[in-house]
Amino acid sequence: MTGSEKSITYSSTRGCPSQKSISFRTAVMRGLAHDRGLFVPDSFPTVSPEELESWRNLSYADLATEVIGKFVKDDEVPRDVLEGIVKKSCGAFRSEDVTPLVKVEGHYVLELFHGPTFAFKDVALQMLGNFFEYFLSTGSNDGRLAVLGATSGDTGSAAIYGLRGKKGVDCIILYPNGRVSEIQERQMTTVPDDNIHCVAVEGTFDDCQDIVKASFANQEFRDRVKLGAVNSINWCRVLAQTTYYFWSYFRVTDAEKDVKTVNFSVPTGNFGDILAGYYSKRMGLPVGDLIVATNENDILHRFFTKGEYHREDIQATISPSMDICVSSNFERYLYHLAGDDSTTLANWMSAFESTGKLTISGKMLDKARADFKSARADTDNTLKIIRRYNSDHEYMLCPHSAVGVDAVHQLNTANSATVCLATAHFAKFGDACSKAVDPLPAIPTQLSKLWSMKIRSSNCPNDAKVVQAFMEKRIEERIAKHVARDERKKVMKNVVLVSTAVGALAMAVSALRRR
Repeated sequence: MTGSEKSITYSSTRGCPSQKSISFRTAVMRGLAHDRGLFVPDSFPTVSPEELESWRNLSYADLATEVIGKFVKDDEVPRDVLEGIVKKSCGAFRSEDVTPLVKVEGHYVLELFHGPTFAFKDVALQMLGNFFEYFLSTGSNDGRLAVLGATSGDTGSAAIYGLRGKKGVDCIILYPNGRVSEIQERQMTTVPDDNIHCVAVEGTFDDCQDIVKASFANQEFRDRVKLGAVNSINWCRVLAQTTYYFWSYFRVTDAEKDVKTVNFSVPTGNFGDILAGYYSKRMGLPVGDLIVATNENDILHRFFTKGEYHREDIQATISPSMDICVSSNFERYLYHLAGDDSTTLANWMSAFESTGKLTISGKMLDKARADFKSARADTDNTLKIIRRYNSDHEYMLCPHSAVGVDAVHQLNTANSATVCLATAHFAKFGDACSKAVDPLPAIPTQLSKLWSMKIRSSNCPNDAKVVQAFMEKRIEERIAKHVARDERKKVMKNVVLVSTAVGALAMAVSALRRR
């Protein structure tokens, strides 16, 4: 790589002229485009077979540096800084491999739950938090950022652990009251750092997501609080997740010499995780089938089987992180499906937002089916998979991971060329798993100790203006507290300096008298 190479730039899916050719730094700090679109790369770097093979024996951190470095060059983030960000992010994981692979019942399972919050989102959010910290320290946003995110369970805690204590950052996480597991709520609300603000909203995850989108659409509010995004709409999260597709490809083909392409089954809600696989394939990774695995909230399965992206009411299931009726990242794929035509995409989204329906057919549906396969696993099938894998293999799956595993059995691709993404540790969903396995295996001490910790949370109605007012109040309170603390430090420093000076003067006077 030479210093003259330029980083990939990004443009909004909805085509606003002011949201085109945006830098990586700006795309990460801004999160959502100002025209309410999502940032997509203006071009895709390619990885040749020779370059791919040269990466085979790299550590996870070094591989991540190479993959991200295809998009981010020295003009955005100096290579040594990028290496430091990646290594610091990977250092938060309990496994040296970061995302280890295991073989179960003839297929592979990619364990994405070895981070601080035992969920796949740690991979991206540790990275995002460290990029935020670097960008704020080097001039972005006047050193201040208010991150607003919505969570159906795992994003919130992963964002909080990625941003806790970060200088200049306030992190406000909205979650649907009573619709996340108790352990997920405790992971969020037991973090004591004063830059973390958890808000239980009276509504669904989609209501929380709508508040986030409305806040970004409010230019005056957005600019006043220096708003940034941490949800999967942030491009950095998708980019960070591409690495484990490359990593698992290498590990599978290390062990299975006859495998040339690797299939991936991904438990899917907001579409960001599987989108990273789609982008990896576009870069040149030998990927076979990309399987969208859904629970009863199956808007994506209906799209890929019937061409119907039709919004329906959410059904509460045992895999709550996938209880989503609109996939926030899907717009990126629809943009590509429309031939990277922002006008077509904007018309689609406008119609969908007014009617709740988007329908495709013919060659466009054929193309979508060529890009992705899909399957739907209901609660009964999910519990059967959890029960069987535990009894036959002593391997525990969380409900979301079990949806992905059930999908490969439905599609007859449960073989040595297939990787199922295990998105969370089973202990995060103990109540659901206990319906299939009782008693459950022991849970990690990092999770069991949460019940003895103090919780901090606030309640808000499903009202964007109320949430925005709450945000500003909490941010002002924290800043005032920090200003007062800094003033006290200055006073104490001056007291120490004066005391030191007085002491030195007294010693000098004493010495003169002795003469």
